[in-house]
Order: sequence, then C-alpha cells, then structure tokens
Amino acid sequence: MLTTWGADGLFLHFTQTDGGMRLSGLNGSHAGRASLPLAEVIIRGRGRAGTSGKRQVDSEVSRRLRYVRHATAENRLTVHLHDPVTDVGVAAHYRRTPGLPVITAWAEVTAGDREVVLEHVSSFVVAGVAESLGAGRRWEQEVTCWWADNPWSGEYRWKGRPLSEAGLVDTGMTRYGQTGSKNRVTWTSTGSWPSSEQLPMGWLAGPAATLAWQIEHNGSWHAEVADRFDEVYLLLSGPGQREHQWSVRLAPGERFTGVPATISLAPDRDAALAALTAHRRTHRRPHPDTRTLPVVFNDFMNCLMGDPTTDRLLPLIDAAAAAGSEYFCIDAGWYDDERAGEGPGGVPGWWDTVGHWEPAPSRFPGGLSEVTDAIRAAGMVPGLWLEPEVIGVRNPLAARLPEEAFFRRDGRRLSEWGRHQLDLRHPAAVAHLDRTVDRLVTTYGLGYLKLDYNIDIGAGTDSAPHDAGHGLLEHNRAYLRWLEAVMDRHPSLVLEGCAAGGMRVDHATLARVPVQSLTDQQDARLIAAIAAAAPACVPPEQGAVWAYPDREQTDAEIAFTMISSMLGRIHLSGRLDLLDTHQLGEVARAVAVYRTYRHRLPDAVPSWPLGLPGWRDEWLALALDLDTERLLAVWRRGADTSVKEIRIPAGFGKVHTLHSASGSCSAVRGPVGDTLHVTLPEPWSAVLLRLTP
Repeated sequence: MLTTWGADGLFLHFTQTDGGMRLSGLNGSHAGRASLPLAEVIIRGRGRAGTSGKRQVDSEVSRRLRYVRHATAENRLTVHLHDPVTDVGVAAHYRRTPGLPVITAWAEVTAGDREVVLEHVSSFVVAGVAESLGAGRRWEQEVTCWWADNPWSGEYRWKGRPLSEAGLVDTGMTRYGQTGSKNRVTWTSTGSWPSSEQLPMGWLAGPAATLAWQIEHNGSWHAEVADRFDEVYLLLSGPGQREHQWSVRLAPGERFTGVPATISLAPDRDAALAALTAHRRTHRRPHPDTRTLPVVFNDFMNCLMGDPTTDRLLPLIDAAAAAGSEYFCIDAGWYDDERAGEGPGGVPGWWDTVGHWEPAPSRFPGGLSEVTDAIRAAGMVPGLWLEPEVIGVRNPLAARLPEEAFFRRDGRRLSEWGRHQLDLRHPAAVAHLDRTVDRLVTTYGLGYLKLDYNIDIGAGTDSAPHDAGHGLLEHNRAYLRWLEAVMDRHPSLVLEGCAAGGMRVDHATLARVPVQSLTDQQDARLIAAIAAAAPACVPPEQGAVWAYPDREQTDAEIAFTMISSMLGRIHLSGRLDLLDTHQLGEVARAVAVYRTYRHRLPDAVPSWPLGLPGWRDEWLALALDLDTERLLAVWRRGADTSVKEIRIPAGFGKVHTLHSASGSCSAVRGPVGDTLHVTLPEPWSAVLLRLTP
C-alpha cells in the first residue's frame, strides 16, 4: 500500500479509503476530511459535487476516482486512477529533484470507451498546507501568501499578505457541516504572455516553514489557495475552461497531458527559493553560455532605439569592445527601410513590417556583413534581434503563408498592434522560421539571437473541435520544440529569451534559453529594484540586466547602473561612443571586476538581507552566496541618510570592496558580529562587496 513517497526533506502522504486515494498532506501533516484527490479533473457535463463556486476542487469525476495501481522508478512515482462512471483514466505523476526538497507534478487523462471533453486538469493539488507550515487552525492570520506583480518595466514586485488580508477568512461554517467559505485567493494568467501581470510562481509562509511553487508553462496558467474543512489547500494548473477558454475533446483512448508544476518545502523563504533555484538549474538544457556568462552589448536601450545604421554602429562597436564586451547584438530595425515615424500613424516601419528578416539596404549601404565583420574584427561575436513568432500586417508574407499558419478566431485571422501571430503547430510557419534562422546564422556568422515577442495574442486560436485555449497551449508547446530544434542544429548559438522584457519569464522557457531579458526599464534608478528582486525567479547566470551608462551621469551614477547588472548578466547599452575617456574607463573597470568572479555565479544562491526589494525602497541589497564567500550589492537611492546597517551571517570576518564609484564608499563590521555598516556618501550610488571568513 502506498502511504508515503518523497525524499530530501519533502514527503507526500497518501490515504486510501473506499477504494480511492487522496493526498493527505506534506511532511507529516494530515488534512483528514479536508484531503483532496490526487488530481482535479472536470469533464463537460460533470461539474462539482458537495460544494459550488469558482473553486477548481471537488469535481464529481475526481471524487469517484478509484485507485488502480502505482509504479515507482528512480525519482518517479505514477499513480493510476479510474472513474467507473465515465471510464476516464487518470495518471498522477510525481518527480523529485535529487538532493532537494522539491517535487514536480502533472496529470495525464485518458478517455475510456466514449468521447469526453476535458475542461480542467490540475497539475498539483494538496490540502493540509496550514499544518505543514505550522499554522494549524490559525491559518487566516499565520499563513502569508506571497506573489509578484509583474507589470511591463516594473517586474518582480514581490508582496506578501496574510490570507485574511488577501480575502480568505475562516467563516465558521464548518461547524454547521459546510466545507468552508467557498472563496479563494487566485493568481491567473490568460494569453501568450505568461508573466505579463503576475509571475507564475509564489509561496505560502507559515510559522514553521515555507511552501514555494511555480507553474512550468509558457502560456495560460492558474493557481488558487482556499480553505476546506478548517484546512488550506493549494491547487496549481495550466489552462481551464472558466479562466482561459480551454477545453480539449478526447476520442476513446485518446490522452491529454497537463502542464507540470513544482513545489519546494523548506524552513524559511530563502531556503525554499534556493531549492527552486537549484531545481531550475538541474532541469535546464546545458549550454556553455550559462557557465561563461559573456558580456553582451545591445544597441537598443537608451541607445539607437530601433534605428541602427552602419554609420551609427561602427563607433559603438569600437566603444563596446573597449568596455570589454564579448558579444555585440544589433537590435530591432536592421531589416527596415522606413525610418522612425515614417510608418502609418507615425509607427516605425520596423514594427508592422517584420517577418522577412532581410537587411535594409538603406541602413547598410555596404551590406550587413560590413558591420558583422567589424564586430568580429573588434574581437566580439555578432548577434541579431528577431521577433520570430509574428508577421507584420504590411509584410507581403502575411498574404503568402497559408491562413492555417496564423492564429484565427471564427475563421478570421487575428492581429494585434500591427502583427499577426504565427501558429507554430503548422509546418509552413516552422519552415519559415527555420529558413530564417539558418540563413542568418550561416550568412553572417552569428553567435547570438535575441528572440523578442512584443504582443499578447489573447486566449488562443480556433482548434476545432477544441476551444481556443487549447490551440494556444499546443502552440506554446510547439514553440518550445522549435527552440530545442534550433539549438540542436546550432549548439553554440546563444538564444536570449525576451518578451517586451519580462513578459515571458517562466520555467518552461528558462529551461531552454540560456539567457533571459528581465525588463525593458529605461530608468537606471528604477532598474536597481528589478535587478535586486529578479533572482527569486530567474537564476543569476540567466538574468540579463541592462547597464546603460550616460555621459551626463556622475561616477557614482555610472557605478550605480553597472552594479545593477553585476550580480547577473551584464547587458551593456547606452551611447558608449559618447562617453569621455574617464567614463568609458569606469565602465571597463566594472566589466573587468565582473570577469573575476562571473564563473562562480552559476552556483550562487541568492538572498535579501534587507528583505525583498520594494519598488520605491531607498536602500536595496542583494546577496549571492558562493560556498564560504558572499557577494553583496548595496544601492542607495534617494535616502537622506548615508549609512545603512545590514545583517550578515556569522563567520564573515573580512569585507572587501569589489566595485564602487570612489574610495569614499565603505563597509565595516558593526559592534555586533552579525551586522555590517555600509556608507554611501552620495545618493544614487552603490557598492559591490565580497565577504569572506
């Protein structure tokens, strides 16, 4: 009989009653009558039973699921279940990440002897959360839910609220035989930008432990927390009918596989997030880039802004090389003969004519090869920006490709902000992209492609006999297969993931691309908060942070913008060619310091000595632990005081300044051994420290 499964500090507990099986808790917690089935499955015509409301639990089908068998393999458990009424089979899959308190779960549903329409399939669901976090019956005050609002250019805005403040309270109705409040706290994303409003991750913190979660899908997703019989449950899933216009029709014997979701359970927040970070690294596609962390110059941000030409690029190439860049990426506009403001309504032509991906002769009279050759001659690797998934409405390809190669609703092709969305389930769409990438890489000797995505196409595409949401899900999976195929053909090519900055920051994408753009934020004073908060979601060696020095900045401000990128991936931009010799030297000095330790970032564990950054916090701090050392970045923004006390772990006896604007910045041990006094005399300055035993 299956009762417990797991390892490394995270165990699932199962109970079997009346032929069924339920997941009764984590690490010794037992939800009792609040226990839930291993998967919540809703079939059209078969809704919920025993309760009502918007919750995705208590489905009629799941309550009837009967245990059939289970199988274990190395780090894997599969439990097979069956509904005798609909003849539907459900396989609940669990995979543990060795050495970590981390489990990934997903469900497969197989139709039996008749057709069924699925409207929801959970990835992971568990009750007994309050007890596992040490809260018990006081869950409404003692359990705090954390999530990140993720607006464009204001990403990774972490916030925590007790469940009662988030909207979930004990209504007392269980004393009268009711299940609970029928309410829930939810985080949901609909469309092709999975992180456009909130990140697909979060955590629940209690007095004794923290339960962190992430949904590993690059499309629509849903998470909910609610009470049930004086306990708290967590449910994670991909798209569903109610939230995402998703359903899939299964013929007899046909199978649907849900999206994976991962949890980690640890004594505190930093430990739970450290476990997720290690899990992300374990299941990421290997690539040399995530070990070497080359410095990239990109000509877009606060620089050419989508208007590159040979004359403008050549001075930037020299300056980028002098600053220490190793890659040089030409961003948007390189393919467009229209100049800024010449398109309809003043929109630049490079916005709604994308798709052909041929260099514009008016921009490169000597050919694009003149520029890429200059990049190589300067000792750097050339790269280009692409937005592969879209075709501009004014591009002739929009009429040449088959209608079925685009997203459609009710037979009408969709357009969003001057672009049509390619459907990568269609071979013509994939062939177009494959020809494009292979031609550009071969012709220009590219080693880098920045893959951007600047529209959210909505709920999905017609996929009869399925709903639009299923068309989007299948396209999402096809996009991931396309990424893998590109890297199989070009194993040394570096792919940067980007979607208007951080609008597609999900583990499904991060597991495939070695580097990820974190934001489109142009204000160096604001980007520090983004850089300091992002490692909770994106491992430091993948998170690309803009550093855009400007000739109007002071030395302290140049150090401020450089340090914002120095605990992640340095992506230089700005008009480096307009800096004076001293200013360019300050940039080069920061890059040189970065090169001394960057090889260690792929093993670094992030933490936040001043707490997770607030958007307007005047002091920010991010620490990365490297075995027995700690890198610590401290930013002073508009604070009136020049000294900040920061708690540090015991045992760090020496403090070394790695980078700052001048010698006036200092950091000394406080009178108590676990504090550090950091002095930054000027507002908008920063310091990067190394702490050693």
